[in-house]
Amino acid sequence: MPSSAETDLIQELEHAQRLHQARLVSPRLAAALDRVAAFQSKRLNATYVDLARDRRYAEAIKFFQSDLYGPGDYSRRDADLARVVPIMARVLPDGVIATVAKAIELSALSHELDRALVAKLGEASPLSVASYCVAYRACDNRRDRERQIALIVQVGTALDRYVHLPLLRSTLAAMRRPARIAGVGALQEFLERGLLSFRGMNGAGEFLAVIEARETAIMQAILAGEEKPFAEPPA
Repeated sequence: MPSSAETDLIQELEHAQRLHQARLVSPRLAAALDRVAAFQSKRLNATYVDLARDRRYAEAIKFFQSDLYGPGDYSRRDADLARVVPIMARVLPDGVIATVAKAIELSALSHELDRALVAKLGEASPLSVASYCVAYRACDNRRDRERQIALIVQVGTALDRYVHLPLLRSTLAAMRRPARIAGVGALQEFLERGLLSFRGMNGAGEFLAVIEARETAIMQAILAGEEKPFAEPPA
């Protein structure tokens, strides 16, 4: 019988796959999502430029922006996951499976929030801080925005805890070649990038506190009606 962590992961993957499919069948939706993602990526780069320049945090910032919270096509990673959930459940601790489930939930929630923005933005051109903030407020989804920030902290806290488990590192290393042979290299790379990005930090508490504080401040400023809660991203 599957554990609760395995069940949660399966449910989150099914949710993510429905979102991937909707994007796949609609080039117009895909283009609109890419437009919003590119804008938000530039905003994230500007918000965390100091952490990206800090050797202690650079890899973790890169991981969050490339694998969890930034733009990107995660369909292959999620398809890999769906294929090997039973194997993962046999070789990885429940806590790690639960963390992966939360990572997929974060990715899917971020996708849904972007779709909500796309629906409110319409054909607004060019995309600017002002038009972005108007659409953001019109979505009226503060609870989901708060959940997104909470998931970032939860996933980061868990990665920081598991990176110090030698058995987990050795298990992932042993899975590297079989994963490539089985065609699930995208999943293997995702797991290893996540752990490696936190290994050199010597504690992620300060890093995660900065992200939580800045993202919460930007969210609150937008919802309070501020016209320029962050600088206009470069073209």
